[in-house]
Amino acid sequence: MDFNFTEEQQMVRDGLSRLVREQYDWETRRKTIAGGAGWRPEIWSQLAELGILGMPFSEGDGGFGGGAVDAMVIMEEFGKGLVIEPFIPTVVCAGGFLKHAGTAAQKEEHIGAIVSGSAVFAFAYAEPKGRYDYADLETTARKDGSGYVINGHKAVVFGAPWASHLVVTARTGGERRDRSGVSVFVLAKDTPGVTTRDYVTVDGRRASEVYFENVSVPAEALIGAEGEGLALIERVTDEAIAALCAEACGAMKVAHAMTVEYSRQRKQFGVPIGSFQVLQHRMVDMYTSYEQAVSLTYLATLRLGSEEVERKKAVSAAKVGVGQAARLIGQEAVQIHGGNGVTDEYAIGHYFKRLTIFDSEFGNVDHHLKRHVALS
Repeated sequence: MDFNFTEEQQMVRDGLSRLVREQYDWETRRKTIAGGAGWRPEIWSQLAELGILGMPFSEGDGGFGGGAVDAMVIMEEFGKGLVIEPFIPTVVCAGGFLKHAGTAAQKEEHIGAIVSGSAVFAFAYAEPKGRYDYADLETTARKDGSGYVINGHKAVVFGAPWASHLVVTARTGGERRDRSGVSVFVLAKDTPGVTTRDYVTVDGRRASEVYFENVSVPAEALIGAEGEGLALIERVTDEAIAALCAEACGAMKVAHAMTVEYSRQRKQFGVPIGSFQVLQHRMVDMYTSYEQAVSLTYLATLRLGSEEVERKKAVSAAKVGVGQAARLIGQEAVQIHGGNGVTDEYAIGHYFKRLTIFDSEFGNVDHHLKRHVALS
C-alpha cells in the first residue's frame, strides 16, 4: 500500500516541525507548564494563522478540506514536542460533533471561531462513576419549556481551564447505562450555574472538575437528535483515539531517539552503555514496538470512514497496540536513563508521564481489548 503523504500534508508536517523545534524547546515548555496559565495562547494564535486549526474541516464548513489523515500528521508532530495546546478537545472532539451533526447555525457560529482560534472547547464526558462507558451518565438534561436544564458533575475535563465553550454529554431519557436517551449539548463555559475546579495533571496539562447546577440552555444547544447521541459520541471519540495514537507515536519516536543518544554518551566501566548487548536488545524492542504502533495508527485512521464495526475494531486494536508500546517505550526509556530519567530537569521523564497518561484516555488497554473481542 502507498503510505506516502501528499505534498500539502508534508508541508504541514515540515511547518509544524519547525514551529515545535524553534518555539517549543524543552525549557520553554517547562516554564509554560509551571506558569499560571499553563499554556501559550500566542502558540494557539499561530496555529490558527498557519491554518492548522482549520485543516481537518471541509471547505464548506470554513476549513481547508483536510480530514483524519491531516489530523494524524498534526498530532504526530505535537507528540514529538509534547505540545499541550488543546487541539484534540477543540478541533477533533468539538469540531467532530459540529461537522457530523451540527446544524447550519451551529456550524456557522462555532466552526469559524475554532478555525480562527477565537474559541477553545473542552469535551466534558467522563464522570466519577462512569469508567469508560459513555452511556453511564448521572448528568441529566431535563426539558424545561423549549430548552433544557442540566445538572451533574464531569471529571477530568482536559483543557477546560482554557476553554470558552464546553461540549457536554447528558442523559435526556431512559435509565442509567441505556444506550438510548443520551444527548450532546454545546454551551459557553460562563453560562450561569457552571463552575469548575482546575488543576494540573500528571503529564503537565490542565484539566477541571466541571459542575452543572440548574444550568439552563436553549434548544439550539442540542447537537444532533435528542436521546440518540451515543453513536455520535462513539464516532467522535474514535476519531479522538486515532489522533491520540498519532500523538503517542510522535512522543515514542522522540523518547526512543533520546534513549539511543543517551546510551552513546553515558559511560559505565569506561565504555558507553550503548555498547552493552542487553541494552541494544532493549532499544531494538523499543523501536520494533514503535513501528508496530505507527502501522496500527495508520490503519485506525484510514478505517475511520468505514462502517461502524470495522471502524471500532481498528480503533480498539490501535489503542491496545499503541498503549502497550507506549508503556514499554516509556518504561524502558526511564530505566536506561537511570536516575536521570525521573528528574524534572530531564525531558525523558515528561515523555514517560505523557505516554503513561495516554493509556487512560478514552479507554485503557483492558477496555479496548474487551471491546475488540465483543466486536469480533
